Amino acid sequence: MTASIEQEHAMGRSVRQRPFRLTIIHPCVGRRRGMRRYIRTWCMEPIPAAMLAALTPKCVDTRFYDDRLEPIAFDEPTDLVAISIETYTARRAYQIASEYRQRGIPVVMGGFHATLCPDEVADYADAVVVGEAESTFAAVIDDFRHGTVQKIYRAARRATVDVAPDRTIFQGKRYLPIRLVEFARGCRFRCDFCAITSFYQAAHHHRAVDRVIEEIQRVRRRGQMIFFIDDNITSGTDEAKELMRALIPYRLRWVGQTAINVAHDDEMLTLMKQSGCQGVLIGIESLDQSSLQQMNKTFNLMRGGPPVALANLRRHGLSVYGTFMFGYDHDTPETIQRTVDFANDEGLFIAAFNHVTPFPGTPLYDRMRAERRLLYDAWWLDPQYRYNMIPFQPKTMSPDELAQQCLDARRSFYSWTSIARRGMAATNRRSPYVVWNYWAINALHHWDIEGRSGLPMGDEQWQGELLKA
Repeated sequence: MTASIEQEHAMGRSVRQRPFRLTIIHPCVGRRRGMRRYIRTWCMEPIPAAMLAALTPKCVDTRFYDDRLEPIAFDEPTDLVAISIETYTARRAYQIASEYRQRGIPVVMGGFHATLCPDEVADYADAVVVGEAESTFAAVIDDFRHGTVQKIYRAARRATVDVAPDRTIFQGKRYLPIRLVEFARGCRFRCDFCAITSFYQAAHHHRAVDRVIEEIQRVRRRGQMIFFIDDNITSGTDEAKELMRALIPYRLRWVGQTAINVAHDDEMLTLMKQSGCQGVLIGIESLDQSSLQQMNKTFNLMRGGPPVALANLRRHGLSVYGTFMFGYDHDTPETIQRTVDFANDEGLFIAAFNHVTPFPGTPLYDRMRAERRLLYDAWWLDPQYRYNMIPFQPKTMSPDELAQQCLDARRSFYSWTSIARRGMAATNRRSPYVVWNYWAINALHHWDIEGRSGLPMGDEQWQGELLKA
């Protein structure tokens, strides 16, 4: 039986005279020709890269490059490259993989897109990790080291998330000043557009609360905001309340993502506020019942719908980042304008107005493909596709009209008039800290209204050819 890396070092034996070298890459979505500065609002710490670093045996020489912030040293010696990819970063990931593989360096890929499209990813990688990496990544490195590589590594079970990210790989890199922490993964709802639901199969699992508290104590900095990156931090109600109670003594400031149903649980809202919650991201998505039915999200209308839910959140002093999606079959320019008016009238802290995106592996993608409404075989790989282009045929508008409606919604919501008006809402001026953050964040969005529109998938300046396995 082949000994693991750690076992061989413990026994004083080594297959190599030098340590095995691993390079972890976080790919950007894309880059225009001559683009010097990346989109600032996208520059948060990439936790998947830090998780890979934490799962790597300590005797491995690990290096990390963030494609958004720095050039990748393709000619730097390494034995294996690991890339975690999402659908939006797939084309750039394949460009990066091609650069390494043409130099004879093997590449392993994992992440959401690798799990949802393993056959496609296998075309550009020497090995693919399907599912969560906790149970497989050490074996991947061991197999590459001994020349016993498998093409596909499948997680046999749900991960026990007891490893904290290795943030030492972030040193010297200029990320947004917010600390990202994970408590739980997955979501129990089955929204038809959601790749997260497809990845986790509508399951939800969480870390031990004491591990989360230990990590927060270790990484927090005075005055720094904690962002719980959970897809739905309150999906497990009892577990979430246990976490909130444990957080109360630490006087944190934190934000997170949750479903709108939390707004009808007064005990949860009270605990969130007491534990330091400043606000939540909530997928309101649509005000139209027919659209919510299509996306399998009619629970948004429970107990009076968004107006009542938002009033409850305001009553507990919680700000709301509301997200909306346009492009379902009953959406029109009139319903979109009504949505923008609603977001302004409700005084949302910030909001997102995006077109619905058919991600591969989701029921939405399968439905649109069956209806022959997809405009690209794989929009994420098409050289002509640009960020914020519509990759499908809407029912009530042309693709260009829908894209323009989304852009107009952002312009309206992040106009200085709207920012000033929403800034007068009691929740957005409840303390000097909130006021400062409100204006800083809204100004950042104002200046970035069109910054990401038209961004290519992949680096536009890249001159190579995608190298298939």
